[in-house]
Amino acid sequence: MTAVVRGALLLLLLAVPAWAQNQVPAPKPLEALVKATLMTLNDANLTGDYRVFHARLSGPFRQQFTPDRLKQSFREFNEKNVDIDIVCARSPVCGQPPFVDPQGKLVLRGLFPTDPTRVSFEMDFVAWDGDWKLISITVRVAPSADGPPVPERPPSERGKKS
Repeated sequence: MTAVVRGALLLLLLAVPAWAQNQVPAPKPLEALVKATLMTLNDANLTGDYRVFHARLSGPFRQQFTPDRLKQSFREFNEKNVDIDIVCARSPVCGQPPFVDPQGKLVLRGLFPTDPTRVSFEMDFVAWDGDWKLISITVRVAPSADGPPVPERPPSERGKKS
């Protein structure tokens, strides 16, 4: 009987992380997830090396997008040396509350209210290997309401942080 109780407790303890993955993370870990994802993408865009960003994706996303395909997808960011590290200094504003959809995806939509440009994002994550891993991402960098367009950095400054 004791072995059955211990077995049941073990199953219960193993089920807790899976259950927790079906819940929206608390605000601070959620903000860290968004910023870490964007900073990893930013580093890939500035260096042209997408291997680290690729390694942080969910399995299905990695299978669909090789590092070279990611580089093609974000070619404009790389060619224009778009640097979005400003998001580290701000908190994201969600256009809708984050939620876990019926398929178990964590859905995040929002922006960073930065000037002169605004960084907006759409990210979906899935529970993968005990963590939330990216399954889909769209990032837009556009002028704030009254700011100039996204400045291009000269090739001599490629890879340098402002």
